[in-house]
Amino acid sequence: MERLKEYQQKRRFTKTAEPAPKKKSSRSGKLFVIQKHRASHLHYDLRLEMDGVLKSWAVPKGPSMDPAVRRLAMVVEDHPIDYADFEGIIPEGEYGGGTVMIWDRGTYIAEGDLAAGLSKGELKFTLQGSKLKGSWVLVRTSGRQWLLIKHRDQHASADDITLSAPRSVLTQRSLAEIAKDEGGNVAKAATGDPLVLPRVVSRKDRPKRRAPATSAKSTR
Repeated sequence: MERLKEYQQKRRFTKTAEPAPKKKSSRSGKLFVIQKHRASHLHYDLRLEMDGVLKSWAVPKGPSMDPAVRRLAMVVEDHPIDYADFEGIIPEGEYGGGTVMIWDRGTYIAEGDLAAGLSKGELKFTLQGSKLKGSWVLVRTSGRQWLLIKHRDQHASADDITLSAPRSVLTQRSLAEIAKDEGGNVAKAATGDPLVLPRVVSRKDRPKRRAPATSAKSTR
């Protein structure tokens, strides 16, 4: 696909597990995903499904639920729809080498015409994710530079959601755990996790409860 030519040129699919480009759409046609990516630096990739591809912006500091906070969002190349399922390792030495987490995922509702919004440089949408909800806007400032801003609604909050909800929405793993499980650079990935990150223990890993001790009956 012509729209994914830049994506394809930057990757060697014999080396990376990232999906090769192909024509596809999601069931809803309005998929969104945010991938937390510890490459040369930590950043969050916001991707919105439009016209058969994922339009993508790299957000260095991640999204903020506070309407007073404006986050820089840099346009990057379009990605294939299948990329919304990618969580794992991009080998070091490859483009974007590092650990990728599916930090949030869901669907979105466009507020107005998408093509017109992209052309104008003001894209409004409502997110329906596991972590991010409510109304947002992407505003172009110059060239590839946009700002991601939360609108004031019932979902707005001063809470730093990148710290309060740092784990994968898909597997509940941290970046370091993803790297450890899949052969990545654990030390590098860990620098993208909060300093204090409580471990999520799966049911099968939890210790079994012991029955309370009972005193033996005396015999006479």
